Amino acid sequence: MENHEKFMAEAIRYSEENIKTGLGGPFGAVVVREGQIIAGSGNRVTSSNDPTAHAEVSAIRLACKELNTFDLSGCVIYTSCEPCPMCLSAIYWARLDKVYFGNTKVDAAEIGFDDKFIYDELDKPVAERALPVVQLMRNEALGAFSMWSESQSKIEY
Repeated sequence: MENHEKFMAEAIRYSEENIKTGLGGPFGAVVVREGQIIAGSGNRVTSSNDPTAHAEVSAIRLACKELNTFDLSGCVIYTSCEPCPMCLSAIYWARLDKVYFGNTKVDAAEIGFDDKFIYDELDKPVAERALPVVQLMRNEALGAFSMWSESQSKIEY
């Protein structure tokens, strides 16, 4: 078995284990570096009462903790399903080198996990989105940005 298939099988194992244990939805992910699994997780949304605890985000959090870094360059992620918009964003922010996925977003939608509305909302101007978004106190908020720009102790990311 190719390593890619071995790692994907492990992500799928997490997704199936999640169903058996009732820890969350049918999703799993593993983060791999240099041919070794650094971290893996299933979806933990319902068991942790955390809507951001998707399998990919949970695996990224564990990998960052394990490697003591917020930068996962040099790592790849294997996920049992095509990442949702939040997970894809987290993958970009974590700087993972590549994504391998099993099920598609269409497959997920067919069992009730449809993210199309989020993709549609992102294409709309802020004022036209279903969720009201109101800007307040921009000038005051800019103070923190000025402090950041001038800080000598900031850690770029």
